[in-house]
Amino acid sequence: MAFFGTLGHLWRLGRAGFVLAREGVFSNVDPAMLPPTARLPLALARLVARGGSASQTARLAVAISRLGPSYVKLGQFLATRPDVVGPAVVRDLEFLQDRMEPFPQEVAEAQISAAFGRPLNEVYTEFGPSVAAASIAQVHRARVKDIHGERDVAVKVLRPGVQSRFARDLSDMYAAAYFAQEHFSGADRLRPVEVVDTLERSVRMEMDFRLEAAAASEFAENVADDPDFRIPSVDWDRTTKEVLTLEWIDGIPLTDLEALKRAGHDLPRLGRIVIQSFLQHALRDGFFHADMHQGNLFIDPQGRLVAVDFGITGRLGPKERRFLAEILYGFITRNYRRVAEVHFEAGYVPETFSIDDFAQAVRAIGEPIHARTADQISMAKLLTLLFEITAIFEMKTRTELVMLQKTMVVVEGVGRTLDPHLNLWSTAEPVVRSWIEENLGPRGKIEDLGRHLSSIARFANDLPNVLIRGERLVEKLEKLAADGFDLSGPTVERIGRAEARRARLGHVALWAIVIVLALGLWLR
Repeated sequence: MAFFGTLGHLWRLGRAGFVLAREGVFSNVDPAMLPPTARLPLALARLVARGGSASQTARLAVAISRLGPSYVKLGQFLATRPDVVGPAVVRDLEFLQDRMEPFPQEVAEAQISAAFGRPLNEVYTEFGPSVAAASIAQVHRARVKDIHGERDVAVKVLRPGVQSRFARDLSDMYAAAYFAQEHFSGADRLRPVEVVDTLERSVRMEMDFRLEAAAASEFAENVADDPDFRIPSVDWDRTTKEVLTLEWIDGIPLTDLEALKRAGHDLPRLGRIVIQSFLQHALRDGFFHADMHQGNLFIDPQGRLVAVDFGITGRLGPKERRFLAEILYGFITRNYRRVAEVHFEAGYVPETFSIDDFAQAVRAIGEPIHARTADQISMAKLLTLLFEITAIFEMKTRTELVMLQKTMVVVEGVGRTLDPHLNLWSTAEPVVRSWIEENLGPRGKIEDLGRHLSSIARFANDLPNVLIRGERLVEKLEKLAADGFDLSGPTVERIGRAEARRARLGHVALWAIVIVLALGLWLR
């Protein structure tokens, strides 16, 4: 079975390689950056590449879209990780559109009946055709009647067969990740297995609509008192793992600027609401919508911003929130020394470096920004430059901060679409200053003290268990030291055979890709 599984991986990965090669994705790869065994496949990939004037950007997006929903999700995920794939590839991946052909109406209706264990008409009084379709699910407009009255709802239905398809494709991605990690120098820096791990967790959560409903519900509680922002309510009675039912939003999407103007909305005001709402969620709540593009944002008749689709969210802990607030405020006030100190206080930069040297590097980022007009300054770009500088000072990548920075790119884009001259700094300043005053002022220090005392009390309460676990660990280490490690002849021989088998599999995988590319070239 393992042999046939390996053949399946090789065939599907070979096909994926051919699709990418056919679209010319590998055409600009430098052979000198690859091991000698990978140079023949690269040469064949260049021969397979189709001609034409399509840009490299368009070709990458087209190739990934052709490979199906799992690869689209992988591409979208990698677009949030410039630390892994680099900023150039991220720009290419941003062209990906998660739009698919809708599956048939009768299939959606059967899916709902199976999810609730009763006929469709007992769940919804009306159930309309699909209004949007993506890789994991599609959305229908429906109507319900219950003790709360009769109302319209949005129904998100899981695409049939998508779980098994993702499981198979993720298995292929794991095989490729392990292969790359073992056979390509420098792959450890990109952490391919960790990338697939994170993608698997993200997709698993996205495919359970109860978790998305919980995220929407938590968001609704966080913004309940916000006058300019709201979340559609969840219909928990009509929500399962495969079906999500939400309040229907009768609003104007932020993609339709002309409709917003005709309705009399103040577009610069909406741009400020988008920016300030995002910062409020990130700083105040530590929980932000990580997919805030125009298609997920609407303006309701009361002029409030309404967000939908909570499949992708991000979280920031207290330390990360303080870090973000002080960084932004430090740049706003040109206090570069404080920006440097925050990095050291958070433990992000090793203490072996000098704060003064780091402050000098931060100034190199901040001063050019203040020399520009307000509408030329990007907070997301600032964070990108900051992460590039901190790499010199051995700052480890913080996944949550990278996701925040990537979401900032999208949010800033939305704000600037509504108001091309939007001053991001004056828009952000009241939110950031308010958070700092509340959390780092006298009240914040008292709350910090309370949290620290609570942590000390919990540790003291758990101290006996910690000591017992420590004693058991010491006993195991002593036993291991007394028994020694088994490095007998047969053991060494088995290790050698396993390594040889792994090396052979690596060469087979490379030649399988060569054969697939050669077949593609022959069939052109």
